[in-house]
Amino acid sequence: MTNILVLGANGKIARIVETNLLNNPDYQLTLVLRNAYRLHQLNQANNVKIVDGDVSDKELLSKVMSGQDVVYANLNGQMEHWAKNIVEAMEKTKVQRLIWITGSGLYHEVPNPFGSWVENYVGHESKEDTRRAAKIIENSQLSYTIIRAAYMTNDPKIDYELTTKGETFKGTMISRASIADFVVKIIDDDKKYQCGSYGISRPGTDNMLHKIREIEHDL
Repeated sequence: MTNILVLGANGKIARIVETNLLNNPDYQLTLVLRNAYRLHQLNQANNVKIVDGDVSDKELLSKVMSGQDVVYANLNGQMEHWAKNIVEAMEKTKVQRLIWITGSGLYHEVPNPFGSWVENYVGHESKEDTRRAAKIIENSQLSYTIIRAAYMTNDPKIDYELTTKGETFKGTMISRASIADFVVKIIDDDKKYQCGSYGISRPGTDNMLHKIREIEHDL
């Protein structure tokens, strides 16, 4: 039995991951989110515990962290603050495995024109916040996997390629279903992706910035 703690459990990617792991006897899920009623339908699953709360509550975080094997963080907002709280709670409870979702551009690894768009679209302060969060995780003693995602879409197709830290980022788009598939693969084989930072994108989307702009225009 592998105990998995999901932080930000109502996120779009997290919900796909949870669906893929529901009722799997190999996994016990603890789902943490604000307003837990939003996932009330999952209470019927045999391997799910739902907790109302958020990562700003250090006492709650340490409590739900105890006994976990994997922590999967699907968060947005104050990323540096969240990273500090999570790393501190994991070290306190001696939990080692962390999966952290963030966007591309952590290391200025995305070529233009998409690289410039990423920097300007996200905003300087937010981007620096995500970079500081990543440094906290990478400088910790945890066994982490950072996933750096391209522009996320709701396309149900699973099709992706990975780049490692130090490599130029490929592509511009990625489906949330693909990211969720990679998260499940990491959980299934927790040794393969330890202490790594992986860019994820759909193959053949290197010149798709115009498509992203069309999507954003229609939102």
